[in-house]
Amino acid sequence: MAHGDITHVDIPVTDHQRATDFYGSVFGWKIETYPGFEDYPMWRAPNEVSGGGLAPRSADFTQPRSTVEVDSIDETLATVTALGGTVIAPRSPITETSWWAVFRDLDGNEIGLYEGVTDTSAT
Repeated sequence: MAHGDITHVDIPVTDHQRATDFYGSVFGWKIETYPGFEDYPMWRAPNEVSGGGLAPRSADFTQPRSTVEVDSIDETLATVTALGGTVIAPRSPITETSWWAVFRDLDGNEIGLYEGVTDTSAT
């Protein structure tokens, strides 16, 4: 994906199996768990393009969050803060070749950032 593309949507859930059954039945989503990401089942829409994760719900994560691909999380967060946004979660590793972060925009919306490539094959 290119800089600025929405890569996925995370949906906060308390019970992965219940959410898998629900979203699979409602939308026909294919939901799989990958080695190393057992607490983060990934969903794929029937178009085989749209997708995301069923992320653990927490006090800080209660609403779905879109995640945007960027060339550089550090540069993007610098721009966000220069324009008045707030960093909620700084750049953190997912794997050795991928990172994520979260910021809050001027209207209070939380947007995820993704940089790199995440290998979901067997580890």
